[in-house]
Amino acid sequence: TPSCSWCTKLKNYFKEKNIRYRDVDVSRDQRKMDDLARKSGQTGVPQTEIGGEMVIGFDKAKINRLLNINQGE
Repeated sequence: TPSCSWCTKLKNYFKEKNIRYRDVDVSRDQRKMDDLARKSGQTGVPQTEIGGEMVIGFDKAKINRLLNINQGE
């Protein structure tokens, strides 16, 4: 959502690491929010799907693990 500071941090992190992503604003599309809640069991944002696995919040360690990003990079 546009007002979510953690969403902004997540997008900035992806940009910093040159990771392509698709931004879905669930505040503008109830159907997409329903899909997200069904997939993850959660309605909070941000949520990121990586390789079929859901990441709730800006869980940098899990994102790094799923994308094989070394902490030292």
